[in-house]
Amino acid sequence: MEYKEFGNTGFKVSPFGLGTYYDPGWIAAAKLFGVRRGREQHVKAIKTGIEMGINLIDTAEIYGTEQLVSEAIKASGVKREDLFIATKAWRSHLRRDDLIKACNRSLRELNTGYIDLYQIHFPNSRIPITETMSAMEELQRQGKIRFIGISNFKIKGMIESENALKDSTVTSTQMHYNVVHRDIEKDIIPHCIEKKIAVLAYYPLAHGKLGSETGLPDKIGKISKSHGGKTLSQITLNWFYSKYSNVFPIPRASNPEHVKENCGSSDFFMSTEEIALFEESVRSI
Repeated sequence: MEYKEFGNTGFKVSPFGLGTYYDPGWIAAAKLFGVRRGREQHVKAIKTGIEMGINLIDTAEIYGTEQLVSEAIKASGVKREDLFIATKAWRSHLRRDDLIKACNRSLRELNTGYIDLYQIHFPNSRIPITETMSAMEELQRQGKIRFIGISNFKIKGMIESENALKDSTVTSTQMHYNVVHRDIEKDIIPHCIEKKIAVLAYYPLAHGKLGSETGLPDKIGKISKSHGGKTLSQITLNWFYSKYSNVFPIPRASNPEHVKENCGSSDFFMSTEEIALFEESVRSI
């Protein structure tokens, strides 16, 4: 697996990460009743990914999966310093004191001494971004977090968050992005390329909107054959790597076999013509 630098960090990560958002029902059951359905399988899926060389892991306090990440890391035996762990603070925890408490909780849940990438999960217009970013830099100075990220910010809010930092920079933004949902290509992607900001793409497989493996359109079938029979999921993930060097998709790690399949997405590159062909094929689905 070929690793590449994550934004302005100097740290090299796998071309895709392990996403640990499952679904609203799962989150509600975990938060309200402490019930984490399929916990063993989810931990195994994350562990499988780590063992196969995926060192980028994304979670969030609201997901209820930080403990699962911790378990998987421990079971894998991989050194903490070889991993890049990202988590997020919820939008109601963006006041200075609340953010520091949220970070400390995440550190305990993850059973780690530091978080590589601490992200604002959603913007909150009721709380000044300057207050939030000041607290982020405080956490950074304390060594509790290494890098600062944002999530679900439009371009205006993104620039405001960058300007709110005094001694640091925004390392990444996390957005809904895939070959079907491409709004951020208009402004956020170009801005991130210019500023050397990484983009974490959630819902990279478009929630099944691309069809099934058994019904590949002819054009996608040709791409598959030219690269040794790659699956639709593998081609879809590869589209990110082939098109951009600063975009890191984070497909959900819920099934070990799916994680193994995803690992087969990073050993080839599509040509410019194949990228255009894939995009054209998706528009016709």
